[in-house]
Amino acid sequence: MPFINVKLSEKLEPEKIESVKAKLGKAISLLPGKSETYLMVNLETDCHLYFRGNCDAPTAVCCVSVFGKAPRNACEALTAEICNILESEAAVPPNRCYVKFEFCDTWGYDRYLF
Repeated sequence: MPFINVKLSEKLEPEKIESVKAKLGKAISLLPGKSETYLMVNLETDCHLYFRGNCDAPTAVCCVSVFGKAPRNACEALTAEICNILESEAAVPPNRCYVKFEFCDTWGYDRYLF
């Protein structure tokens, strides 16, 4: 039950948004036991993101929330892939993209608490 929340400084066309979503859906499988089956994605574009005190270049911040844990090497692989996706689809340089991971042991879905 992962959730990827992406905020982008740039405005994206609907087909680019769909492409980012689809690529994130494939990338989540880099985390053991995770797949697009229960992945939820939020993409916010045209956000006012300031990095190093300015907003003069494409910038992104992503939060990957995961039920349970994931090994560090898997998180490193997913971080690299998210940066690759946002560079190719939204022109965000990897050095202007933060990826944050949150792990939790309590997650609700369909009236049920895991």
